[in-house]
Amino acid sequence: MSFPARLLNEGETVLVSTRTHPKALIGPVLLTVVLVVLSVLVLRTGVTALELVVWVLAAAAFLWWVVRPVVAWLTTTYTFTTRRFVKRSGLIAKEGRTIPLNRISGVDFEIGVIDRIFGCGTLIVSDASTDGRVLLHDVPRVEEVQLRVAEQLHELSGEGRSDDGA
Repeated sequence: MSFPARLLNEGETVLVSTRTHPKALIGPVLLTVVLVVLSVLVLRTGVTALELVVWVLAAAAFLWWVVRPVVAWLTTTYTFTTRRFVKRSGLIAKEGRTIPLNRISGVDFEIGVIDRIFGCGTLIVSDASTDGRVLLHDVPRVEEVQLRVAEQLHELSGEGRSDDGA
């Protein structure tokens, strides 16, 4: 999963491109198992009208609580380039948000107990806009991502240059 090269500006390179951690799919997978088990149990009753109702409800639940989150997971990406942050999502109707790196005032992270087990966390991108910050939940290797972005912000700010003119 890489950021499309056609969307990069001249001289721009990708620092980090990722999507949320696969732990986001645990709920949909467990729900699929529950729906299958419940459907099979109802099928054993032999009641035709009840079977039809259960299958319709199971199909609706599967589409809403399994297919929708999986498609959202597959189509949402977070990308940091040498010039900007880009969040893209959507399969048919697409949505995107771009923040130039020079507008980002800070990049922080939070890692909870469960996140630590899975090796992910929440990345907090702060900017000077009215929204103030963007929370990116379940970012894999969040500390490494934060470090790479912070290094790039440091380079852009000019603080990476030495004072001796070198």
